[in-house]
Amino acid sequence: MYRYDEFDETFVRNRVAQFRAQVERRIDGGLTEDEFKPLRLMNGLYLQLHAYMLRVAIPYGTLDSRKMRQLAMIAERWDKGYGHFTTRQNIQFNWPRLRDVPDMLDALADVGMHAIQTSGNCVRNVTADHFAGAAADEIADPRPVAELLRQWSTDHPEFQFLPRKFKIAITGSPNDRAVTRAHDIGLRMVERDGAPGFEVVAGGGLGRTPVLGQVIRDFLPRADLLPYVEAILSVYNELGRRDNKYKARIKITVQETGLEAFRALVEARFAELRGEWEGADQAWLARIEADFAPPSLRRGSTAPYEDARAGDPVFRAWSDTNLTAHRDPDHAIVTISLKAHGETPGDATTEQMRVMADLAEAYGHDELRISHEQNVILPHVHKADLPRVHAVLKSAGLATANVGLISDIIACPGMDYCALATARSIPVAQAIAARFDELKLEHDIGPIKLKISGCINACGHHHVGHIGILGLDRAGVENYQITLGGDGTETAAIGTRAGKGFAYDEIVDAIERLIHAYLAHRDSAEETFIDTYRRLGPAPFKAALYPEEADRHAA
Repeated sequence: MYRYDEFDETFVRNRVAQFRAQVERRIDGGLTEDEFKPLRLMNGLYLQLHAYMLRVAIPYGTLDSRKMRQLAMIAERWDKGYGHFTTRQNIQFNWPRLRDVPDMLDALADVGMHAIQTSGNCVRNVTADHFAGAAADEIADPRPVAELLRQWSTDHPEFQFLPRKFKIAITGSPNDRAVTRAHDIGLRMVERDGAPGFEVVAGGGLGRTPVLGQVIRDFLPRADLLPYVEAILSVYNELGRRDNKYKARIKITVQETGLEAFRALVEARFAELRGEWEGADQAWLARIEADFAPPSLRRGSTAPYEDARAGDPVFRAWSDTNLTAHRDPDHAIVTISLKAHGETPGDATTEQMRVMADLAEAYGHDELRISHEQNVILPHVHKADLPRVHAVLKSAGLATANVGLISDIIACPGMDYCALATARSIPVAQAIAARFDELKLEHDIGPIKLKISGCINACGHHHVGHIGILGLDRAGVENYQITLGGDGTETAAIGTRAGKGFAYDEIVDAIERLIHAYLAHRDSAEETFIDTYRRLGPAPFKAALYPEEADRHAA
């Protein structure tokens, strides 16, 4: 992975020193909160419902054991003993004291981390496929390109004050595991005549106006990527609206301009920029690629793995859900679920963070990844080591065998933390996971994506959930709308609202009825929820959600 050089170190340390002086001025009254707000946001510090929150960047979700242990130390020393991993592959500390934040930032800098551009109207943390560099279906590791984009966009003088925040996602596989079409720019690697390049999508985004990004280039040679991304941002920066923040995202710019007209402007700007680089970006990328050399994978018998699968049903269940095919058949990608039934999705305690760091160091070539689905990945584990890895995870409460199942829920912090939220999301996620654990149905249900947001900003990605839940305030009462048929993969779709919302004490029962309808209507155990929905449409699911309406129509 990328390691800080002297320039990086100096840049980050200077930013921390600058912010330390700003915090001191805020504490002693030299700055009002209104004056302090843009300064703290530039350093990833939010004022949430009950306390400040520090959002730390984990670029493209990649970190090592040293970084993970430092995050654990920060949580233990300056927070409440846990961190929350987010859908942008970041980590949030929800309870820091303002006076401690500069010390937290200094501690992050000690291990090559920071909180720069985790907020503000700039290019946010570039996210990537969490299986990057390991997946069997990958064309190439996208992380060097993600790092190139990170370095280029950090403190970029032209793009620090965009019309609105800007998000980029990248995957190195034709199978989209980075939700690229729900981003301002989405990059999905494809091949043409044996050469790797990118399908470029622009104008995606969720929130109050969910829009899938449109293909602006179906094949962009890898060497042209940086000037093309700069061209898109340049056009958006010029055309994007600044009179209404609700219409300021690039998705609105593309809609109002029209895709063809927007594409023509981007292509014209790209033609200007391409020659200006004169190959400097490719030399820059080549230096970065040296930091992403693949690990030296060992050979050896996988018999311990096969024996454990044959003799231990608990291990077998975990390996069925939490392991993914690695490019090397003797290895596996391990997804560590942070979704134990009844717990807060995405939270990890300091001890759990240290356990994951130890496992990465001992068995995983010292690599960890954070997924946009709020889990942690060990990307390179030899199959012979999997029984030992599972045993350690089990002792730490991290061996829940539910990755991709109904309790593997994406959930935003909701009204328990967020000042923007209008409803609780964490308790709903906990209750749904507990209900289906009690019913012992989730393995029978099979793969399904359930996502929950506590407001229309859609930080829980509910629009692209097979089942999405949106919590809203209706005259002071929490009300939960259900959307159906969303998809965040290469077959992306925005979910359709099923009908009227449900009260807080009704929503779990409604989800149970929905799932029983799926089980009753699927063709076989192999037909997933999303496939059944696409085959039948919404009618049988609406009938299950609103039985009183079905009875009324029948009468």
